[in-house]
Amino acid sequence: MTGLLIGYARVSTNDQDLTAQKNALLALGVSQEQTFTDQGLTGANRARPGLGQALAACRGGDTLVVTKLDRLARSLRDAKDIVDELTRREVKLSIGGSVHDPTDPVGRLLFNVLAMVAEFEADLIRARTREGMAVAKAKGKLRGKQPKLSKAQETHLVSVHRAGTHTTVEIAELFGVARSTVYRAIKRAGDPS
Repeated sequence: MTGLLIGYARVSTNDQDLTAQKNALLALGVSQEQTFTDQGLTGANRARPGLGQALAACRGGDTLVVTKLDRLARSLRDAKDIVDELTRREVKLSIGGSVHDPTDPVGRLLFNVLAMVAEFEADLIRARTREGMAVAKAKGKLRGKQPKLSKAQETHLVSVHRAGTHTTVEIAELFGVARSTVYRAIKRAGDPS
């Protein structure tokens, strides 16, 4: 008896679409029922629910199928840990249709090269992001999260608090903000809550 094909697909942001990976997994023989996914989770994060489900679904003789290695892991260490776990459980790993053989020296070499390339890509993405943010900050376009209240509104909020006529909950409702915003404004003004 041959084992099951268990598929795993992942995209890093909620805006990205899993359709291409799901179609590729179908073309590789993985059924939709045996495909597990994560959306909006980076490959650098090992705690992914879909990955956990896919690994839990694998039994000895099964094959975990991914379209590309970077969908499984973004660091050499994570990739090796996952492969070591699969190997201990006698589960094969198929990357884009090529089955990785951890007992073959050439297979191990190719896997390590692929994992290093995936980690290198992740490092490049982080570096480009930091560079882009530095440029945007220098141009004054990276401003971060905007405050809920203007300075005038915050001053008025603090004066209402000092008057003692309204509770914190009432003040939050009056200004249309959360209680935590009220507490922060009061703290910034130097008043005890």
